[in-house]
Amino acid sequence: MDLGLLQREVAEIIGVTVSSIYNWEHGVEPELQYNPSIIKFLGYIPFDCPDDTVGRLAWYKRAMGMSLDRLGEAMGRDPEQLSDWLSGRHIPFKKNQDNIDSFLGKNGI
Repeated sequence: MDLGLLQREVAEIIGVTVSSIYNWEHGVEPELQYNPSIIKFLGYIPFDCPDDTVGRLAWYKRAMGMSLDRLGEAMGRDPEQLSDWLSGRHIPFKKNQDNIDSFLGKNGI
């Protein structure tokens, strides 16, 4: 609204349908793969980055619009292991936390 754009124009810029924009405006969470385009359009990331290692990893995954498979590929990790960490089913050991921190650091997080 601040930019004076119509839903149709925003949809075209982001690469989605007008109904997607309408749904997002009415509380429906965008699908993960659209987050990078939304962030680029907004010019900022509209959700806070936590301080803890696993929280930062979840934030990175969300901001980059990555699936577990894609994140696992980027990190050289099994997506199931990442799922366990991100869901809280398992807490990564110190060595794995250090590896996550290193990965995030290399990606500017």
